[in-house]
Amino acid sequence: MATQEQVADSEQFAPPLSDQRDAVANQEAEAWRDVSVGAQVLSYAMLALMTVLLMFPFVWMVSTALRPSGYDFDTSLIPRPYIALENFGLAWNYPDTMFPQYTINSVIIAVVGTCLSVVLNTLSGFAFSKFSFRGRNVLFLLVIATMMIPFQVIMIPVYVTLATLGLVNTYWGVILPSTASPFGIFLMRQFIQSIPNELLDAARIDGTSELGIFTWIVVPLAMPAISVFAILHFVFLWNDYLIPLLVMNRQEMYTLQLGIKGFMTEYQAKWNFLMAMTLVSLIPTVAVFLFFQKYFVRGIAMTGLKG
Repeated sequence: MATQEQVADSEQFAPPLSDQRDAVANQEAEAWRDVSVGAQVLSYAMLALMTVLLMFPFVWMVSTALRPSGYDFDTSLIPRPYIALENFGLAWNYPDTMFPQYTINSVIIAVVGTCLSVVLNTLSGFAFSKFSFRGRNVLFLLVIATMMIPFQVIMIPVYVTLATLGLVNTYWGVILPSTASPFGIFLMRQFIQSIPNELLDAARIDGTSELGIFTWIVVPLAMPAISVFAILHFVFLWNDYLIPLLVMNRQEMYTLQLGIKGFMTEYQAKWNFLMAMTLVSLIPTVAVFLFFQKYFVRGIAMTGLKG
């Protein structure tokens, strides 16, 4: 058995209990830091792998667009025997095509269709979120239910309706079928619901009309959702192939996507020209996204309410 002097000596030289706890805490923190570093390395590695997988089709498209004619089926990522930048000019001026006119048609359809759809769907979302009327919830559920119906199911009735109205081979024949978007109504309704009713009531007390409330209060505060929907709808209209194929049967009314399809014939495909024009068709969608980016930040900043 230890004597009282030995116990006293051990207690004298033993570190305080608080220091022991700090040492244990530091060891645990270092262990968690090691685990955290390992998890970060694994996360970055997985992100890098996913980036490579997602970017590979785009890299392959650029490589194919820069391959000289006669080397369309080369499997190397670096075009050989040289980088054929002239493919863009040759594809733009390809015989029996009208790519300048195709581009004009696509711009008109995408810009007009996006502006009209943004206004209509924002107004619908405002009505569904801030107005009380009989059957509002049932009607909203019916609108949402239409999202489950593929366009292929209703494209024949849509075509018959457009033909009856004389809208075949017109811009409106492509714009109108997708103007009222169930997704757009749902998105705008959900976002506008977050706007406090007190703001709208205060504007009504000041004598502002409902259209003025919508224009000067709802639209600025809903700009983040409007920007998101505008980008998505513009990209949809710009890349849409089925509705223009259904409505347009005259070459001068083709959109850019229908024109690009002309490089694929029954017996051969001009893959380098097709990919070159596909790259050109990506420019407007990227430009629209970059343009609307600032509205994301501005819209979020404007939604801050000061007490």
